[in-house]
Amino acid sequence: MNDPHYLMWAALAAGMVGLSKGGLPTIGMLSVPILSLFMSPINAVVMLLPIYIISDMVGLWLYRKNFSAINLKILIPAGLGGVLVGWLAASLVSDTAVKLMVGLMGVGFVLNAWIKRKNEQAASPANWGRGSLWGVIAGFASFISHAGGPPFQVYLLPQKLPKIVFAGTSTLFFTAINLVKLAPYHQLRPYDTEQMMGAVVLIPFALIGTVVGAYLTRKIADEWFFKAVQIGLLAISLKLIADALQA
Repeated sequence: MNDPHYLMWAALAAGMVGLSKGGLPTIGMLSVPILSLFMSPINAVVMLLPIYIISDMVGLWLYRKNFSAINLKILIPAGLGGVLVGWLAASLVSDTAVKLMVGLMGVGFVLNAWIKRKNEQAASPANWGRGSLWGVIAGFASFISHAGGPPFQVYLLPQKLPKIVFAGTSTLFFTAINLVKLAPYHQLRPYDTEQMMGAVVLIPFALIGTVVGAYLTRKIADEWFFKAVQIGLLAISLKLIADALQA
């Protein structure tokens, strides 16, 4: 953390968290790998949580009227179950295993979506079975490494929701998940003064990113928005797989 380049990269990581909370999914997943250049991945995950939560509060206000209620009823209880599983299994499951699992699922979903696009598929409805499965996986992956985005998108993208509803549902879901993560994170690795001060310094960058993300989400055409989501999902998934194989 004494590296002279730390603040620049840490500010970028916080800004990416904000952009994702403003409605540009997957980009926030780059924050942990960036901070891992300067600290252990576990410390990066813990330090970023307060930044995620504060960005969540802004995103919550921005999207307070735009969300899918039925999907949140399915996903939030399942996601909280996933957080509980992650907490109980924290000492048994490695970051590597989670990265590989999430990465493979993300790549599989994107390739499947692109293949099916040749024969345009009708929008899928909300589904309790699929939603519960992917909600648990999203909560678990979010607890381990803030990587809940790909499983969440695998479930929600086939529904072809309006982009604002998609972004709002994502924001509300992960707001609930991140708030619940506070206690178990502190129990597993208590916050120290250095971590808290490091997080405080980065909050303004996250808040700016959240507002910018919401603005861009509303300006980007729906077709390009979802193309960007899929491309981002593929890129992050490949990065997770590469990190897991390297480890």
